[in-house]
Amino acid sequence: MMFSTTTPTVEGRPVREYLGIVTGEVIVGANIFRDLFASITDIVGGRSGKYEDVLARARKEALSEMEAEAAKLGGNAVIGVDIDYEVLGQNGSMLMVSASGTAVLI
Repeated sequence: MMFSTTTPTVEGRPVREYLGIVTGEVIVGANIFRDLFASITDIVGGRSGKYEDVLARARKEALSEMEAEAAKLGGNAVIGVDIDYEVLGQNGSMLMVSASGTAVLI
């Protein structure tokens, strides 16, 4: 089972081996954003459920890719995880979600 954490250590589980930096990136394309903004009627109290769903899915996919890369290196955990969001493309038509951390064997 893979374990990921934003902390630099896992309490009570010493790092036996550092395996290297691992990453996962997901880019959400223009069509999804166009569809989201076309259905902005979903906004309640300043929040958009559909927009949040797309962000959550992209974040989960980026973390999953990062963990898969760690597993390929022989790791069973990723420490120091950082998640970043960046708008890309002309007119900000795409969003990139990236996750990175250090693959370790604990």
